[in-house]
Amino acid sequence: MERLTDRLLNWASILDDVTRRQAENTASLPFVYPHVALMPDAHLGKGATVGSVLPTREAIIPAAVGVDIGCGMIAVRTPWSVAEVRARGSLAPLRGDIERAVPLSAGKYNRKLTDSVRPRLAELEELAAELGDHVLPAVQGATPNWQLQLGSLGSGNHFIEVTADERDRVWLFLHSGSRGVGNKIAMRHIAIARKRAEQERLDLPDRDLAWLDEGTPEFDRYIAELRWAQHFALLNREEMMDRVAVCLAVHMRADETPELERTNCHHNFTQQERHFDADLWVSRKGAIQAKKGQPGLIPGSMATASYVVSGLGNPLSLESSPHGAGRAFSRSKARKTFTRAQLEEAMAGIEWRHSDAFLDEIPAAYKDVDVVMADAADLVKVRHTLRQLVNVKGD
Repeated sequence: MERLTDRLLNWASILDDVTRRQAENTASLPFVYPHVALMPDAHLGKGATVGSVLPTREAIIPAAVGVDIGCGMIAVRTPWSVAEVRARGSLAPLRGDIERAVPLSAGKYNRKLTDSVRPRLAELEELAAELGDHVLPAVQGATPNWQLQLGSLGSGNHFIEVTADERDRVWLFLHSGSRGVGNKIAMRHIAIARKRAEQERLDLPDRDLAWLDEGTPEFDRYIAELRWAQHFALLNREEMMDRVAVCLAVHMRADETPELERTNCHHNFTQQERHFDADLWVSRKGAIQAKKGQPGLIPGSMATASYVVSGLGNPLSLESSPHGAGRAFSRSKARKTFTRAQLEEAMAGIEWRHSDAFLDEIPAAYKDVDVVMADAADLVKVRHTLRQLVNVKGD
């Protein structure tokens, strides 16, 4: 860890100047306390840096949570070994079953409600009623098909994988968030914060650092809808994981996939916590909570290692850790820099859908995850290292 300023601590050994300036701008805001913590995977983001932990007093920056509210990871350890899974035949049919069971890509959702999704929808409707009468109408008005989005993956860096750990035990692993409904909620409140900043002529280093003040109706509405979207994201991952588990059971000719371990964690979220003798709103944008002994998940890119970790409760990091490898190239730059042949080489030995659509997700477009994990040595302890057997992504 290095102290870049009195209000900015950094764990990233790979940090470009533009990202550093962005983080310094965020750390300069008057309600930040005691400091912004940059994680090892820090890189440029919208308003606030991706891979940052932002503790604030009596205010929240909607853009510092991110537009994919509640985005995160879920992993399940199964009782089967790599040898047992491969003995059942080619992994291509398993990949195909997963691609049919879970809608992939932006704008792709379920065509009908499944039996497994209905109790989760009821849970979300009950939560909305608890959080306030405005929540469900706001969700319904912005995203009429929100119910069909539960159990869908999305695109970009979201993925589903069948993986194996260092003992050749098979895990199911996936990354997704609150889909279109969470995005609509985020964008609406980012716009509200911007408008308020303009009306009050606030001098901001970046208009996306506009904030909402605790105690105002705008703040209360945002927090209620944020909490709902975060739970939507968690249940979205649960629903997809259950479907993937069914696909693996079919491959194994079993009645079900027994679960020996399950971890589900956000890495784009806000919650109230107490640090440095103060009650704070802690926004983690591309970071996971890592209290001492807390289970966590840190994915690499689509052909590099991922990690099952346990938090070390580092107080200076606000008990946080990185959420992944972190981008080194923008998507457009990656497409101009790398070739399909390089992607094919990187994905050798992994069952995946061969497509140019994933060129911007090539491992070389990301930071070296081994460097990220070395930087995180005082933030988390690695429990398991996972490698991919099957990769599923949306276009």
